Amino acid sequence: MRHSWFDDAQALLIGTLVVALGVHLYLTAGLLTGGTSGIAFLIQYAAPVNFGTAFFVINLPFYYLAWRRMGWGFTLKTFAAVSLLSLFTELMPHVLSINSLNPIYAAVIGGLLIGLGMLLLFRHKASLGGLNILVLYLQDRFGWSAGKVQMGVDCLIVLSALFVVDWQQVLLSILGAVALNLVPAINHKPGRYAGVSWG
Repeated sequence: MRHSWFDDAQALLIGTLVVALGVHLYLTAGLLTGGTSGIAFLIQYAAPVNFGTAFFVINLPFYYLAWRRMGWGFTLKTFAAVSLLSLFTELMPHVLSINSLNPIYAAVIGGLLIGLGMLLLFRHKASLGGLNILVLYLQDRFGWSAGKVQMGVDCLIVLSALFVVDWQQVLLSILGAVALNLVPAINHKPGRYAGVSWG
């Protein structure tokens, strides 16, 4: 069954809102994740640049690969998703204030929320840019599991955070990366989902 433009639009909106909530939990607990978002977390923790701005700028070079490998529809929807997430993460502290947050809960639930949002975007032929573009291409081209490849790369990026945050936060971030990537690893496999996007 083919997705309509409205199906894709609501998926981009809901998916990025869900991811933004997970990112907000991570930022509140001082955690991070992998991929380009992980790099944006590291920049926010190490420099006076907020997550949304860093995330948007880091993704700019990846749109060429997206266009060449995945087509204009995927690229436009990914640009929209990245832009929405950048905006929503900046707005989130103004609508949700967390006074007490267990870091283990933040790692697991935040990771699951980000994974669910990513899954929704994947199923509508969109992504959050960066490494998401690369792993989706590898899955489409070679049949490699997007979730498993992303999990391995994410864990490497999180380990590099030892230079920026405490080792306890790195361990919790690895736990979060596992939770995050379990969602697409289990639920986003070739041939499992038959929805076709307009892009």
